[in-house]
Amino acid sequence: MGLIHKRYLSGARVYICSECRTHFTTQETLTSRNFQGVHGKAYLFKQALNVHEGEEVDRMMQTGKHTVKDLSCMSCGVYVGWRYVRAWVEAQRYKEGQYILERQAISVMSIQCSEGEGEGEVRENGD
Repeated sequence: MGLIHKRYLSGARVYICSECRTHFTTQETLTSRNFQGVHGKAYLFKQALNVHEGEEVDRMMQTGKHTVKDLSCMSCGVYVGWRYVRAWVEAQRYKEGQYILERQAISVMSIQCSEGEGEGEVRENGD
């Protein structure tokens, strides 16, 4: 097995693993905050990095049948959500290739810059 290379993201808001602070995605890739995960509230993103994808499985969800791959943090292994591989209902096909990250598994790292300063202050918050 080779080395694991984590990618680090920049931006005003970076979504990170709540356990180990590994970067997953940014505010710019957020599609929707109106999703339900296995453990409660979840967000839909166009992109997620530094995650391990499990095997494809078919699941019956509130919006119909979907083929998904569970996601875990590549650093600490904690379950963080899933990726939609296929939506069997035509109206749900917009989800294909997108990522659900469970709110309880992620934190938000915000960079706050003071006016006229080039350096920012890093803060973590619940959203």
